[in-house]
Amino acid sequence: MDLGETIPLIENILHITYITNSGGAFSILQGQRFLLILVTSAMTSAILVYIFIKRNSEHFLYLLSLSMICAGGAGNLIDRVRLGAVVDFIDFRVFPIFNLADICVCTGCGLLLLYIFLFEVRRGKVA
Repeated sequence: MDLGETIPLIENILHITYITNSGGAFSILQGQRFLLILVTSAMTSAILVYIFIKRNSEHFLYLLSLSMICAGGAGNLIDRVRLGAVVDFIDFRVFPIFNLADICVCTGCGLLLLYIFLFEVRRGKVA
């Protein structure tokens, strides 16, 4: 596909549209490739180390949420290092175009919130 080209899967609802994003979420920090690579690398590495250390002592949902956030960050990091920008392609026409890595990050954050509200609040760890 050429940059900007779109293929309708469900006309006016779901398209595959090829775009790149040299910034972060919603194109913030456009052109800050080195900063985005540095921050994503540091956070992904820190999460991986934490998951490895806590793999036997933390709740499965907590570790799953962190794993999904880490996987999404790593996926976008690979694009950013290899191509200089993240490739986005899922286009619902009413929301900014995104990719599978973004879905992992958002799902991981949602699961993390679920974990906090279901388990941490009940244990009194969150005020």
